[in-house]
Amino acid sequence: MNFKAEWRIFALVLAVFLGCFYLPVGVARFDNSIIEALHLVKWYAREHVILCLVPAFFIAGAISVFISQASVMKYLGAGANKIVAYSVASVSGTILAVCSCTVLPLFTGIYRMGAGLGPATAFLYSGPAINVLAIVLTARILGPKLGFARAVGAVIFSVVIGLAMHFIFRKEEREKSLNAVSMPDEVTRPLWQNGLYLGSMVAILVFANWGKPDSGDAGIWHFMFFHKWHLTAISAAFFALMLVVWFKAPLLKVILGALPVVISALFYPQTPLLAFSVGMLSLSFITAGGSEENREWFSSSWDLAKQIFPLLLIGVFVAGLLLGRVDSEGLIPSTWVAQAVGGNSLRANFCASFAGAFMYFATLTEVPILQGLIGNGMGKGPALALLLAGPALSLPSMLVIRSVLGTLKTVVFVLLVVVMATISGVIFGMIS
Repeated sequence: MNFKAEWRIFALVLAVFLGCFYLPVGVARFDNSIIEALHLVKWYAREHVILCLVPAFFIAGAISVFISQASVMKYLGAGANKIVAYSVASVSGTILAVCSCTVLPLFTGIYRMGAGLGPATAFLYSGPAINVLAIVLTARILGPKLGFARAVGAVIFSVVIGLAMHFIFRKEEREKSLNAVSMPDEVTRPLWQNGLYLGSMVAILVFANWGKPDSGDAGIWHFMFFHKWHLTAISAAFFALMLVVWFKAPLLKVILGALPVVISALFYPQTPLLAFSVGMLSLSFITAGGSEENREWFSSSWDLAKQIFPLLLIGVFVAGLLLGRVDSEGLIPSTWVAQAVGGNSLRANFCASFAGAFMYFATLTEVPILQGLIGNGMGKGPALALLLAGPALSLPSMLVIRSVLGTLKTVVFVLLVVVMATISGVIFGMIS
């Protein structure tokens, strides 16, 4: 008998038993935090899974199947041209209006295909951080200085974090670069075809998740929001055309898959989520039983979903348990957070960065949260620190990143984000 292993099992059983024995059921704050956690999971399932995560899984699966590994390593690999690699990775968020969770399947896809750790983590940070809609909303509601500082800081952050990750783990990156030299570039179709195909899926993801503008705003954002489902439908039509012409999906099967989507849109125009859901099911039907290449695409997407989705739900539940939702509280009182981030001290900036890194922010929700915190005395420096750390990280995303990169790389990545956000907040607080 292995007594050391048995003692570990006993310690785990004892810990679970004591946790159950002293479970504070009946205490108002604990009971409320459980309800808040369940509310957050329900909201996440309704607002993010179908519209954000499912398309992201298909995009990530397509990257791993249709884009050759040699091409990924050529432009984003450890030995790629640094200017090209980091330029592409650092501005990706201007296209992808996604949160820290939605970017994870895309990051996983490109990293597993051979992207260097530096460009991959730059993309991981920039995807949710450099969101044009969020930056415009920040400038409009919280002031142009904070909006400008967020935009500039996020771009610089993504590059610096990527370069730092590459430098810290340069030995592993050097080995990856050497392995890429002898890898043949097997091209089944031109890069521009794959680019347009992936671009149509990204357009579907972006348009379907276009956020609602302020009331009375008659600008381009209002126009895009009013026509978001028309633009989504047009992007889906181009996607279906390319699926048949370039990716050899049977025309009859695509038509049969599109009919339920059209019927849902015509008969239930007030619930576009239904048509979108049917579209995702139809795509699964087409790819799961299609050509070998399309079956591989579905299989890759499904593998990513199995790995990432359970971890995200667990993380969202824990985040809701600890911090609650907007205008609600979990186990940690909101007054503690407000007091910790008051003023522009180093402690306030660190607390804002640390809290932001573990909180879950859906796209654009960080702005109204910050508006409330600033009203309660939060300094401009901590506000920027939270804006730079919060949207790019969350407890759910950390769990997934760890499953992809491992514990050490995840800890280093989180520390880089928190430390840099703290320093940026201190500097901005001094000059603003």
